[in-house]
Amino acid sequence: MKLGLQFSLSVSAVAAMTLAGCGTETGTSAISTEPQPSASADCSKDALKTIVPGTLTVATDTPAYSPYFEDDDPANGRGFESALTYAVAGKLGFASGDVSWVRAPFSKALSAGEKSFDFDINQVSITAKRGESVDFSKGYYSVNQAVIALKDSTIAAATSVAALKRAKLGAAQGSTSLAVIKDVVRPTKPVVAFTDTVQAEAALAGKQVDGIVVDLPTAFTITESELDNTMIVGQFEPQGKMEEFGLVLVKDSPILGCVNQAIVELKQSGELKRIQDLWLAGETAPILTP
Repeated sequence: MKLGLQFSLSVSAVAAMTLAGCGTETGTSAISTEPQPSASADCSKDALKTIVPGTLTVATDTPAYSPYFEDDDPANGRGFESALTYAVAGKLGFASGDVSWVRAPFSKALSAGEKSFDFDINQVSITAKRGESVDFSKGYYSVNQAVIALKDSTIAAATSVAALKRAKLGAAQGSTSLAVIKDVVRPTKPVVAFTDTVQAEAALAGKQVDGIVVDLPTAFTITESELDNTMIVGQFEPQGKMEEFGLVLVKDSPILGCVNQAIVELKQSGELKRIQDLWLAGETAPILTP
């Protein structure tokens, strides 16, 4: 379902943290992975060394959340990341029928070693720590993290990070959202790490926590169509370099340069912005002051 939002990449964007991120050990600092194909590199479909010749195998987690995917069906081309995948595939010469989807748990996609996919797309934030185990494409979406609360919550009127320090907050384990709570808010109460965003939403609805942190696009989806009586309290300013989502590839992937070239072409042509505006449109959220 298309959302009615809109904000620029510079402010951050929307996008779901849906299981993307890193804890304090991982850190929230982003890195850019920018290998490019050499002038003589052949990025045609037949020349690409994909795990299944003639097929682009793409992974995401389950369930696949809106607004990145619709109806938990990555193959339908609906949702920001589903549509982006087919756009990247097209730049690499693959027709939609040449794209095969597999499911990969978030933690497994980011672990070192062989992969069952050519790339994984799952709102994964690019960080230096993660880059030790996998390769990242160029960033395809800049995103901020945001706090969601019930409208009658004690933090509903918070306008600053300081006002959140006495709140009980939670986020999906292994996510940059969790890292923001620990590293930026540093609350006095224990931080709750949930298995995934669905569990976090249930805890918020049941008033087990005062608020949860997710990426801004996910925040709009939750407050507009998933949980009644909820609101976006505010979004965090970027800590240093803007947080970006990137495609995840096996370390030293033979197709990384060509994938990066595809993303660059989609940016330059305006197609990436068109896809973003279609699926991640909407109003912005207030910035939390220190």
